Amino acid sequence: MTDPIYFDFQATTPTDPRVLDAMLPYFGSKFGNPHSTSHSRGIEAAEAVEKARAQIAKAINADSREIIFTSGATEANNLAIQGTAAFWKDNKPRVLMASTEHKCVLESCNATQTQGFDAQILPVDKDGLIDLGYLETALSDQTALVSVMAANNETGVLQPLKEIADLCGKYGAYLHSDAAQALGKIPLDVQELNVNLMSFSGHKIYGPMGIGALYVRRRPRTRLEPLFYGGGQERTLRSGTVPLPLVVGFGEAAAISVEEMDQEQARFKAWQTNFVDALKSKAHWIKVNGSLEKRLTNNLNLTFSGYRSDELFALLADFQLSSGSACTSASVEPSYVLKAMGLSAGEAAGSLRISFGRTTTNAEVKALLAAILALAPK
Repeated sequence: MTDPIYFDFQATTPTDPRVLDAMLPYFGSKFGNPHSTSHSRGIEAAEAVEKARAQIAKAINADSREIIFTSGATEANNLAIQGTAAFWKDNKPRVLMASTEHKCVLESCNATQTQGFDAQILPVDKDGLIDLGYLETALSDQTALVSVMAANNETGVLQPLKEIADLCGKYGAYLHSDAAQALGKIPLDVQELNVNLMSFSGHKIYGPMGIGALYVRRRPRTRLEPLFYGGGQERTLRSGTVPLPLVVGFGEAAAISVEEMDQEQARFKAWQTNFVDALKSKAHWIKVNGSLEKRLTNNLNLTFSGYRSDELFALLADFQLSSGSACTSASVEPSYVLKAMGLSAGEAAGSLRISFGRTTTNAEVKALLAAILALAPK
């Protein structure tokens, strides 16, 4: 029996063999604790951590001291949001978030209300983009933080972070961006974007699960409190022994992803364009959700008129696809992201996400497209 072809690279990616090779020694002979630097094994481990930190910093044009390792993007998002709220609770009791944010951002922002914060949702248009005019009316000197994704995990839509950061700066508000889906897929320069906080995840870029990072701007200093306390590792913001093999893998994955980004994204863009052109000419009843101009090249989010996603999964059983975010895949509710973009509950319930990846082949893309075009309209 042939395994179904994987097209769910926005949920997770396979660990790159080169990343695995870099990690393996740190599961065995190089087992030192990076926080025990009184001997050679600890020093060796600490140097490996700092190399990985520098690799991630280089990928986003940051200072390596601005990279805080976490257990993943969910923790990084919570540290950014909850940490900012804890620091500013007596002076700036307001946070703003896009309606299409990842669930962990929405829930974390909502949780600030227990600290007396006003958590407000920012709407998006039919393309999934933030209305900058609405954002400016929502901002005030009482706003501590605005959280807007760099690239959406369901639709691949890219938000105008530089313009959002400029507006935030006018009111002295921090800008946090969940960039788990963006790292290695689009250029990210935190200096040019002028963001305060940015979250990343190892397993979205062919690195290991269980590791992520938070960028925390140093100049001007971004102030936040830790989520929990201990030995004060990671610049006092994230206590606990750093998971050495995972950190090494994350650093290697970041370096490879940035080095190979242009070539990889050009391949994805060709597939995406061919897919869209074929749907336009042969399957008018299938709609692409979200902006086509401001979008990740490896993503397509499609609504199949008259179908439910469970029917589509059965009809396309030779392919591994998803109906949206991996963390909400057990939910029977239609995608809240698509509903926020104006789709009806029925349309959202009949949508699929396709995401290409490093191991995807041209033959696999052709096979998926042919299977979709063979579906009959309802």
